[in-house]
Amino acid sequence: MWRLGVLVPVLAAGLMIVSEAVLADNWSDRGPVFESDRRQREEQEAAERAANRKTYEPVVYPKYMEGGERPDIKPAAPPIVYLDRAEEPGSIIIDTQARTLYFALPGKKAYAYPISVGREGFTWTGTERISRIAAWPSGTRPPEMRERVPGLPVTVSGGMLNPQGARALYLGSTVYRIHGTNNDRSVGRANSSGCFRLTNEHVVHLASIAKVGAKVQVMQSYAGGVSPNAPLSSIFGFLSPEPAAKPAKPVKKKPVAQKKKPAAPAAAAVQVGQPAAAPGAAAPSAQTPASAAAEAVAAAQEARTAAAEAAAAARAAAKTVAAE
Repeated sequence: MWRLGVLVPVLAAGLMIVSEAVLADNWSDRGPVFESDRRQREEQEAAERAANRKTYEPVVYPKYMEGGERPDIKPAAPPIVYLDRAEEPGSIIIDTQARTLYFALPGKKAYAYPISVGREGFTWTGTERISRIAAWPSGTRPPEMRERVPGLPVTVSGGMLNPQGARALYLGSTVYRIHGTNNDRSVGRANSSGCFRLTNEHVVHLASIAKVGAKVQVMQSYAGGVSPNAPLSSIFGFLSPEPAAKPAKPVKKKPVAQKKKPAAPAAAAVQVGQPAAAPGAAAPSAQTPASAAAEAVAAAQEARTAAAEAAAAARAAAKTVAAE
């Protein structure tokens, strides 16, 4: 009995430890860490920073600032994802809710760039076209921004001190653009004034493949499906029979026009002493000069033979008359 009394508290303590391990989101040296505790700590730290900022004097920058150095930044391609519907290759789709910029590729593929979007009150949707692509762009703050944040410089030349980063893709005639940032921690958040930020490595890659005039669609949520893996139809496509090719249509050839031989003159077909052929009768066959001469010689011989026979007949007749 006393053993049962000892085992029950031990089992209860073990169950509590296991339940904490299951419910905890992470572990630290001090024990389990819960999401609610982490959120509460972050809110407390944010409130402390806001209170400290109120004690600081406002920072005043010169009206015109040099952007600083411009290093050679190598482009970095983001992951390729697969779309469930075809998009125009070369076009850009910005999903503000997912904080992702898609650059459409052929074959229902797209580059997926993580971005930062406009904070509350600065988000927008619509369709624009890329009007300009600039390297290390300079930036001029609009009066509304300088009014919201006193002390900002009016213009900052391109460089590492310019918040626009290494490249900028301008959207139509608006003040909005897709640009880089020199603070990678700002990517993936909602903290801009309506522009879209990428890391410098990603914006250099995007600027190298995007074209002026390309369509840019900004939407709250992309209506199509996106998957990091290729669809099964593309993997096992070799199992499905290929559609039979349509028979090619026969090409009709135009009949080749035959050249007509010129008709032989009627005089060449008429022999000496022979009447001309009647209209509609078959034309005599053409003869060579050698055959015509041979026929003439034969005709002359026949004529001489006939004349000799006629003379002999005449002599015989004369003898008969004289005998009578």
